[in-house]
Amino acid sequence: MCLPFFVVSIFRICCACYFERSVVSYELWNRLFHLCLWALLKMGIFSNGKVKDASEQAEQLQRELLHHAQVTLAHPPSALDVSVMYQATAHSVRDRLVERWLKTEEHYSKTNAKRIYYLSLEYLVGRSLLNAILNLGLKGEYSEALKNLGYHLEETVEEERDAGLGNGGLGRLASCFLDSMATLSIPSVGYGIRYRYGIFEQLIADNKQVERPDYWLTKGNPWEVERLDVVYPVRFYGHVTTYHEGDKTHFKWEGGEIVLAVAYDTPIPGYGTINTNTMRLWSARPLEEINLGEFNEGHHNRAVEARDRAEAISSVLYPNDNHDEGKELRLKQQYFFVAATLQDIMKRYKKSGDAITKFDSKVAVQLNDTHPTIAIPELMRVFLDEEGMSWDDAWNITTRVFGYTNHTILPEALEKWSVPLMQKLLPRHLEIIYEINHRHLQLVEKRWSGDTARLQKMSIIEEGNPKMVRMAILATVGSHAINGVAEIHSGLVKTSLFPEFVELSPEKFQNKTNGVTPRRWMLQANPGLSKVITKAVETDEWVLKLDLLERMKHLAGNKALQHDFRAAKQANKLKLAALLKSRCGVEVSEHALFDVQIKRIHEYKRQLLNVLSLIYRYECIKRASPADRSKFVPRVAIFAGKAAPGYHLAKRIIHLINA
Repeated sequence: MCLPFFVVSIFRICCACYFERSVVSYELWNRLFHLCLWALLKMGIFSNGKVKDASEQAEQLQRELLHHAQVTLAHPPSALDVSVMYQATAHSVRDRLVERWLKTEEHYSKTNAKRIYYLSLEYLVGRSLLNAILNLGLKGEYSEALKNLGYHLEETVEEERDAGLGNGGLGRLASCFLDSMATLSIPSVGYGIRYRYGIFEQLIADNKQVERPDYWLTKGNPWEVERLDVVYPVRFYGHVTTYHEGDKTHFKWEGGEIVLAVAYDTPIPGYGTINTNTMRLWSARPLEEINLGEFNEGHHNRAVEARDRAEAISSVLYPNDNHDEGKELRLKQQYFFVAATLQDIMKRYKKSGDAITKFDSKVAVQLNDTHPTIAIPELMRVFLDEEGMSWDDAWNITTRVFGYTNHTILPEALEKWSVPLMQKLLPRHLEIIYEINHRHLQLVEKRWSGDTARLQKMSIIEEGNPKMVRMAILATVGSHAINGVAEIHSGLVKTSLFPEFVELSPEKFQNKTNGVTPRRWMLQANPGLSKVITKAVETDEWVLKLDLLERMKHLAGNKALQHDFRAAKQANKLKLAALLKSRCGVEVSEHALFDVQIKRIHEYKRQLLNVLSLIYRYECIKRASPADRSKFVPRVAIFAGKAAPGYHLAKRIIHLINA
């Protein structure tokens, strides 16, 4: 008797919140809407087919899968296989995401919400199918639908190739942030490059790493939408023209070479919410596909040179930069995606009708490491040369817009570009960087008069032959907030890397601990352990509220929990042992201690120290008596990771591990 009244009340609140159109009320509306649907399901109101129980929904999904296999992918029922079924499932999931995606974008536009723009040269997205299904809350339904068609969900998701867009922790952090912002209904867009090839596909031959192209797009990418209506010109090279109007000097960057940036959008669904954000990646195209005059003259190679140069920009994640051409291409990549991104942000901002002087009230840009730092002089160029702002106004807005995440304090890993290269490729930006540095050093000189050593340390321009532009210092000077990715790292940024800048502007420095999304890295990656946790804390809400794990503290000595935990762990070890046997032809004991190190092969990540410790352990076992050998805990050491193609010492570490 009370339930209908309850549903009507909830529905009224939903409507009020939705039409009020505030960000907070949208989130409340979203949660209440799902509560309302749950109540209606309990009442059986939607038994006419609009909302179905799990079994009915699985049947609907089954029909959708067959529809996509036959209509979207043009495969007759007799020619279906697991690869086709993966594509069909992905399209079915994407249909559901697109509806949420469009509603989310409509809401952001109508509320004129402030947006976070996350700029990263890489995104380690991983596989999208299972993640999207889990975020939609439809794992059981898709699993049943596929089973009824003779397929298994686990086998189907294995058909998806990892997106070749990322490389390591920096890229995974970026993807985790996109997932978290979508889940928290924070208006945001992630920007990067749509690489045609990933960093490389790794093979092992004669115990050594061999690289070959990562053709991750061979079978297409069902998650992306090509936006041929979102295209921006990006200029390289050229020259700067100066002209005067009254007592004001104007600058114009012109000439050179122009390439086009074409947008590809991927939906990023939140967990337990209809909110769906966007990852927008740029692909490089030439202004003209072919020089027809050159082609008709028989100069076929020259006719497509411009196309090849343009397409190279978005071809490979991290091209080898051990030579000048590689360095130039990498700087091109950075400016290419930054220039397209800022044009896109500016276009979206101007649609709102707000004055350009209020730009920072609606726009926040986070720089993921130094790769996108050229965005700082690029935004200054737009404000100064295209919007006609004064330097002080432009700089005040720019510094309020940008935040910078530092990923390393190693001097050799801090990005620097030679002044001659910058002058050749981005002449106007170099002028702006010199002006930023001049004004910055005036502040330093005013604070510490006559301290030449401090001026050299804090200068954006490093003296030498050639002079270098220090991007980490440019990012620090041009941002209002600087953070590391863990408390100890953020502390070292302050004490070891930028102590002088902390003295100058202590309010800029803060910490953001690099967590990972529990949706992917617990719920999806470790379902066995997730069930144990849900049982222990008596709710699955921990997936959104990790502080609920505090409830497990008092259960640390609980025998039942210890048994469940060990059982889940042992089941995972059995799976890993089976994988090692099928992939590597190596049989291992699931009762051994599994010692696993999976990350980029690099000196500072200390795989070398690890393998030397294993060699030492092996020698100790050989020297020990049979009685003493029984005291050693059986151990299986597992390494995984790639070495950069030009990083020869890291490749030798792989050789040593395999040997």
